[in-house]
Amino acid sequence: MTIEQLNQLSPEQCIDTLRQCCVSTRWLEGMEAARPFATPDTLYDSAERIWSALSMPDYLEAFEGHARIGDLETLHTSYANTKALVAAEQSAAVQACDEVLNALAEANREYEARFGFIFILDASGKTAQEILESLNQRLDNDLISELAIAATEQAKITRLRLQGLLDGRS
Repeated sequence: MTIEQLNQLSPEQCIDTLRQCCVSTRWLEGMEAARPFATPDTLYDSAERIWSALSMPDYLEAFEGHARIGDLETLHTSYANTKALVAAEQSAAVQACDEVLNALAEANREYEARFGFIFILDASGKTAQEILESLNQRLDNDLISELAIAATEQAKITRLRLQGLLDGRS
């Protein structure tokens, strides 16, 4: 999709298209209202500006649009519309040995029980072991610090997905 094609979508089509990148309702509404985008960079800048103006409930809503890292069953059943994007983001985790994947699943459960939301990380290019190490390190954070880190990671993921959308990888 080109930036021009994105600008020409109806409001509903725009929101549906951008939902592949982030599911926060307020972010989607803000992005639709920010059109037209002159260039891809103005799209990315708008995405970051709108994201940074959101609040905790918006972040939590966005986090709900992710499969747990390494959770292939959820990836295939619940997130079919973003499957290609997420599979690319998590490709290193998918190729890990069972021992690391089991440790990752257990750490994910511990993280979610501690913070009340799933672990969010831009996993691009990271091995499952690196993801596990990041997850374990972040378990020591307090809720406010962790929410800020997760929101920053969400912004990175959203940008990658926007780039994929414009590059035709969605």
